[in-house]
Amino acid sequence: MIASQSWGYTAGNQYRLNKVLGSLTLGGYDASRFIPNDLTIPFNQQDIRDLTVNVNAIYTMSADGSQRSDLLPNSIAAFVDSTIPWIYLPVEACKRFEDAFGLTWNEKMQGYPVNDTLHEKLTQQNASVVFTLSNSTSGSGPSVDITLPYAAFDLVMQYPLVRNTTRYFPLARAANESQYTLGRTFLQEVYLIADYERRNFSISQCSWVENAQQDIRSVLMPVNVTSSAASQDLSSSGKAGVAVGSVAAVFLVCFLLYFFVIRRWRIKRVRKGVESSDGSGSSPELNTTEKPPEIDGERHLGPEIDGNPLHGQEMDGNHLGQEIDGKAHPGIEIEGSNQFAQEMAAKDVAAAEMGTKHVAATEMPA
Repeated sequence: MIASQSWGYTAGNQYRLNKVLGSLTLGGYDASRFIPNDLTIPFNQQDIRDLTVNVNAIYTMSADGSQRSDLLPNSIAAFVDSTIPWIYLPVEACKRFEDAFGLTWNEKMQGYPVNDTLHEKLTQQNASVVFTLSNSTSGSGPSVDITLPYAAFDLVMQYPLVRNTTRYFPLARAANESQYTLGRTFLQEVYLIADYERRNFSISQCSWVENAQQDIRSVLMPVNVTSSAASQDLSSSGKAGVAVGSVAAVFLVCFLLYFFVIRRWRIKRVRKGVESSDGSGSSPELNTTEKPPEIDGERHLGPEIDGNPLHGQEMDGNHLGQEIDGKAHPGIEIEGSNQFAQEMAAKDVAAAEMGTKHVAATEMPA
């Protein structure tokens, strides 16, 4: 079980001792990894930039400590971010880095590539870069110096970022103050401890003692933390997330209630109504014993316009057919004869027109 909502982290590096691995401790920190100091920094009010520290100065020192060059014109507030390698600084600060290290900005790459000649020169100079950090832009109060050797800036960019492996100096120009960032390059020499219950963090210089034994220490939860206090610490985005989650949960419960309870109840009710109307308690089925009207040779016609039902039978030559004029005429059954069946007898029959005139229809001779 984790002691509290806190963690300790360093990115590790590939240039000290026998390649130092990164370290992450949940619920506490590894005291063997850093040099303690008195600097404690409160979380930024913007949760997305909670780990924001004031950078009061950046300067470079020669290997023998005889030369110092200031690289930061004015103090800035920078966000500590382990997800990117670069250090984003104001353009003026980047230009001072260019002068101090002989760098050239590559617009297409949006960075500082380092060729073999420059790399050899910078490796021999072995200059260090020092960051002075505090929790106040005025420089008052406790502060700490974090020193990065040139080896921390000697990085390699590989595919798919570039086609061919390229050395680069992990410095980038920030478009505005919201982009000022201390990335993973910075965290190679830093041990960071964040406490989300006390809402503060600390930054310390890493300690490089070979074969040092781990010294894991827990950060205990404050005794005065209550559920009400914790709820007050929720940010606006957190409250919005809780509200959206609650509404989604209500809709889900309503849907499940309808699908598993109301819907099934309605189906049962409909089935019960069908059984009651049938009277037999079973669903109506086709009567397979009853023959269709045509099978027994007798057809039952629906009522005519005058409401009298008519019964028709199969023609056997003895029944009368109904003509258009309402008169009955005998029908003649065909019995193996090649003669045409005579429909209206071998006489001239008057066919009624729409008006009062009549035209004689003459039977064609056989």
